[in-house]
This record gives sequence, C-alpha cells and structure tokens, in this order.
Amino acid sequence: MDSHSGSIEAGGFYLRYQIEGAGIPTIVIGSARKEPRLFSQHLREHLRLVFLDHRGFAVAPSPIDPTSFALETLVDDIERARQALGLERVAMMGHSGHAYMALEYGKKYPAQVSHVVMIGIAPNLSAASQQAAERYWQESVSPERKAVFQANLQRLPDDALARLPAANRARQTRLWNAPKIWFDPQFDETPQWEGVEVNEVIRRVWGEVFPTIDITRGLETFHVPVFLALGRYDFLMAPPASWDPIRPHFWDLTVRVFERSGHTPCYEEADLFDAELLSWMKKY
Repeated sequence: MDSHSGSIEAGGFYLRYQIEGAGIPTIVIGSARKEPRLFSQHLREHLRLVFLDHRGFAVAPSPIDPTSFALETLVDDIERARQALGLERVAMMGHSGHAYMALEYGKKYPAQVSHVVMIGIAPNLSAASQQAAERYWQESVSPERKAVFQANLQRLPDDALARLPAANRARQTRLWNAPKIWFDPQFDETPQWEGVEVNEVIRRVWGEVFPTIDITRGLETFHVPVFLALGRYDFLMAPPASWDPIRPHFWDLTVRVFERSGHTPCYEEADLFDAELLSWMKKY
C-alpha cells in the first residue's frame, strides 16, 4: 500500500501530510500526526487516506497574520494541497470541528468531491448548542461518570489550566474532559497527542470561526452525499437530535449513531464504523 509524507507551504505555514492506504482517495483534514491514530488499518485497505494538517497544527510563521484564521483561507489550503499532491476527485473527511472544514471545502469545490464524511460534530458550536450539550450531560449521565469528571477537574483547576502553554492546555482540556468525550470515562488519549503541535490559529479557529459557521448556507446547491457519524455518549457536542431541524437542508444525508461511542466512533467502534462507512461509499 502507498505510504509517504511531506509538507506543503501555505502562507508561511508548512502543512504536513501523511498518505496511507489504497483505494478511494480521501483527504482527512486536521492533524497529520494525530488523525492517523484514529482510523483502523482495515480502512486503509479500502481508502487512500491523505492526512493533512490545517494551519492550527502546522509549523507556523512568527508572528501569525490574523487573516490566517479565516475559514475561506483554511478551505483554500485544502485545495492547494489537493493540487500539489496530484489528486483528482476526492472524498473529504473531518472529525469534530474539522468536519466543518470538510463540508465547507465540498461546498466551495463540489466538482472535486465525491463524498463528505463528518464525524462527532453538532450542526453548530453556538452558545445555544453548547447549552444543549450541557443539558444532555446533566440529564442523561450516570453519577459515576459525573464523579470521574469532577475528580479530573479537581486535579487541575481552571486557573492552573490557563497558565499552561497552548499545546499542553489543548491536551489537558481533552484529558480532563474524558468522561464527556469517550464511552469509557477513564480513557487516556495521551498517546494520540504524542508529537502533536498546535499554535495560536487553533484557538482562534475553535473560539471564533467554528461558532459562527452556518452550515446550511450553500446546501441548496450542494449535491454531494454526506455521511454523519455520531456517538451516543458524546457529551462534548449537542445530542444527535440537534440535527433534526438541519437534515432537510441536505440533498443526501445519511446519519449513523454509534451506541458504544463518544466523540470518536471511528476509533471507539472501528469495525462497525468501517463497515457502515464503506457500505455507504459503495452506494455512490
């Protein structure tokens, strides 16, 4: 199976890529170091996975120009990479907030996209969506799971967290949020973060760009099939029902809710995720 890596310059950032597997070319946007750890070897037998940094995970210039945070810039970086790597029509895949990047790329460059795969994401990250996630957590979580979360918070209070460097803060936030993120509330995702770098862009993208996205914009002319994978135990995001008002806006949306997963069903229920995804892709 094809496997190679490198980097692509974009506005002073160096976007790493890692290509693994054989089959349908599929760009997985996020971190070229972290994202490969979320997907099975079996999936690599059917998809040629192109793991690609966005600017928040890339080697960055100093100082960082604020225009680097724009969603359109991040989307155009994907197109720059697609051309540089000699890829033709691709599937686009994104986990968590990166799912928005996958969808927005598809809407801007529909002729280049065969499928869009969105994993572990709510329709938006607005204040209302965050409140819905909190209600979901308060109303449907066992006392044991909540106790693990409270114990995690006590080990590193918010004021201590704020003093950590950006990369350590991003990792630590994920670690003490494990009961909200994983089906197993004690899961330690530290190995997934080994060697992963983050910079100021990621904070601005998550804090300012993603919360303002209206994913319904442009869907009326977007005729590419979309696969949405959600975890029943994902308390980081608004519950699956939050998608109900949005679904009619899609031309072709397939939703799968994984019953023993949290935020990352592609990792937590890899066999079932692979089977559902590949079966869906074959239909198109």
